[in-house]
Amino acid sequence: MGSVRRVAALRVLWETVRGSRKPGAPGTGARLAAVPRMLGLGLTGRYPYLGKGRMALAAFGLLYVLSPVDAVPEIILPLIGLGDDALVAAFVAGSVLSEADAFLEWESQQARTVPGEVVR
Repeated sequence: MGSVRRVAALRVLWETVRGSRKPGAPGTGARLAAVPRMLGLGLTGRYPYLGKGRMALAAFGLLYVLSPVDAVPEIILPLIGLGDDALVAAFVAGSVLSEADAFLEWESQQARTVPGEVVR
């Protein structure tokens, strides 16, 4: 089960980084710069596609990586202990960058939409 999670986390990160190299796609810097706007609009409900549960899960992942308490402590099993942190960090980074890409697309659509216009 652990190897499936590792592969999934790395695949999410790889697809996100690879997608930023496509012509016309926002780069990693633009995605990172969009994260504070995305979080702000998500918390206020103006960006409807980012639920508070998803934000909490990303925050939990970040806290797990930064916390000295781990499921697999580095002091006992150094390589495996660092590996679980790297796995969580890769998954959180990939998820946040992927969501930032979707946010940038949504944001550009909002800029093109005239208030009161019916979009079909």
